[in-house]
Amino acid sequence: MSLYYFRISQGRYSGASDEPYEFASRDAAWSEMTAVCGNLLGGISRSLKQNAEWRMELLDEAKNPVFRIRLVAESIT
Repeated sequence: MSLYYFRISQGRYSGASDEPYEFASRDAAWSEMTAVCGNLLGGISRSLKQNAEWRMELLDEAKNPVFRIRLVAESIT
């Protein structure tokens, strides 16, 4: 079992978690990350500003990024 932390880059829940989460494998950690992200994205996308970026990262025990999911709002013109 490995310990992981979540970190969010913007918004109400921004910052890194203080308490680690334990997962049996990287695949299990990825599955949990995508589930958590999926639950948050509706609210995040409704308040995302133009030319902004929201990020969720899963960090290892040393708090180095393992996975990253990004939502980018780009103004084309």
